[in-house]
Amino acid sequence: MLLAIPDILSKAEVARCREVIDQAEWIDGNATSGHQSALAKNNLQLPEGSPAARQVGGAILDALGRSALFVSAALPLKVFPPFFNRYSGGQEFRTHVDNAIRQMRGSDFRIRADLSATLFLTEPEDYDGGELSVEDTYGVQQIKLPAGHLVLYPSSSLHHVTPVTRGARVASFMWMQSMVRDDGQRTLLFELDTSIRELGARDGHGDPAVVRLTGIYHNLLRRWADC
Repeated sequence: MLLAIPDILSKAEVARCREVIDQAEWIDGNATSGHQSALAKNNLQLPEGSPAARQVGGAILDALGRSALFVSAALPLKVFPPFFNRYSGGQEFRTHVDNAIRQMRGSDFRIRADLSATLFLTEPEDYDGGELSVEDTYGVQQIKLPAGHLVLYPSSSLHHVTPVTRGARVASFMWMQSMVRDDGQRTLLFELDTSIRELGARDGHGDPAVVRLTGIYHNLLRRWADC
């Protein structure tokens, strides 16, 4: 499932985040690359665990926790601390697939990367190129969202970032381990949860049919979740 989630950060929150990270030191993005990514990647990145990355990453994690849409779609068990990248002057990230396992340097914290996410921190009119292109069952999806909006997609997807030919594209990216490993099962649960919310808003959450559907949702989650 590929899903755009609006307004993870407000415009004011984006501005505060940018104020912090724009003043930080950026390094070659290949500092955190695996072998495959190093052959395809050309960008800048905040150092892993830098004070700016920790500060803004913490604010992003708090914002994700407040997003009912994100929680419903991702069913997150663990979220890897956010990274930050910057593309300009023709930089790009050619087609690749994300590593299955991510481990935090210097610790035993690791996750299975079920889902990947990009949180845009630059308005689309401020740069040319820089689309996130994700291959899914409907073909290649080109994604370029307003600042503060996030796109969520399976980490198993082939994807790339097109060259940025004007301006600079700044974004946060992260991975998460879901309580439900299978993408098809997560999609069914998300669609069921969305329908329950819509029916509840229209007919009232005390409606017996809504209560039964809610029970079905939780029984499926109980069957499929690994937490």
